[in-house]
Amino acid sequence: MTVVTSYEFSTHPDARLSDAEREHAIEVLRESAVEGRLSHDTFLQRMELALVVRGRDELEALTADLPPAEEGRLTRFVVRAVGKVSALHMRIRNAWRVERLPTLVLPVADSEPMPLPLRIGRDLSSGLRLSDSSASRVHAELRRDGETWTLRDLGSMNGTFVNGRRVMGAVVVRPGDQVTFGRMSYRLAAGQA
Repeated sequence: MTVVTSYEFSTHPDARLSDAEREHAIEVLRESAVEGRLSHDTFLQRMELALVVRGRDELEALTADLPPAEEGRLTRFVVRAVGKVSALHMRIRNAWRVERLPTLVLPVADSEPMPLPLRIGRDLSSGLRLSDSSASRVHAELRRDGETWTLRDLGSMNGTFVNGRRVMGAVVVRPGDQVTFGRMSYRLAAGQA
């Protein structure tokens, strides 16, 4: 049996990578991917390599072909500010659009009986027939249980959304909610007794 001691290997304590060096390399890779300089697959491959390489030269090789980050503090501030202004613009645009949506009136419980469930889609037999091609033939259904309304997606291709969130299964809806079937949106309103 051969006993190996540490004297037989050339160990360089300065060659060992710190976690901070690995994290810095991964951050450079992440920023490059966000800026579009690396594809998603290349980013994932290089990130995995950054976690297992042993030497600084190997780590530096992972980012050597990337241009140096030119962002300074001012640039990052401006990019964040533009992002926030853009988000505000989108919120204002969505708020303006919401007010102009057609209403979908929910019948009152005391009014004439509604066929349950109310089928929504392009099919001729649907209670709410949608004319847009983004809606499935049998897209969703609206059901009343006492005073509560439930909207269920029926496996539509383009989805059913309530207030911008995709419906998975069934969700309770109320007057004032925005419902979207494919590209068609409505504002729910309470019916008059």
